[in-house]
Amino acid sequence: MSTVDPVRVFRKLAYNNALANHRLLRACAALKPGEFEAPRTGFFPSIKETLNHIITVDWFYVDGMEGGTLGYQAFEIEEPFDDIASLSAAQAAVDLRLTVLCEALSPEGLVSTVRLHRGDRIQEERMDDVLAHLFQHQTHHRGQVHAMLSGSGVAPPQLDEFIVADDARFRGKEVAELGWSEEMLAR
Repeated sequence: MSTVDPVRVFRKLAYNNALANHRLLRACAALKPGEFEAPRTGFFPSIKETLNHIITVDWFYVDGMEGGTLGYQAFEIEEPFDDIASLSAAQAAVDLRLTVLCEALSPEGLVSTVRLHRGDRIQEERMDDVLAHLFQHQTHHRGQVHAMLSGSGVAPPQLDEFIVADDARFRGKEVAELGWSEEMLAR
């Protein structure tokens, strides 16, 4: 009889999140001067603004899930990064924090209470709900950047190959770049 691990899906989504960010930011690094901040159609009107929004929201939620009290300080600087290189490094760092957090989760941890500091109040949510919210947020805004890249000189990267084992053939180089192994991802 197999054992169901309720944490597995969140670990997989954390690694998927990091790989998708890696692919997307590598594509954005190939933009010509001026394309990163060029006006585009989207919820946020540029690739730069959208990617900066993704990272500040990550800082807010990951800090809360780690037990921190950063709260709205995550948004004090609306666009903390003016260039793709520094944004990519910071995104990789918060993606690592998220994968470490998900690797350390237990089934009990999934139902633990996360306290999100929202200025005049503390929002309390279940860990699994906050994780699901954050992964949805990431996917939503990465999709917008993906669409914005379609109007640039850079081809949008493949972002939806990850979860199933058969996709390993498409991600080998990037898995190595990120210091992962297929065995680790299969757990």
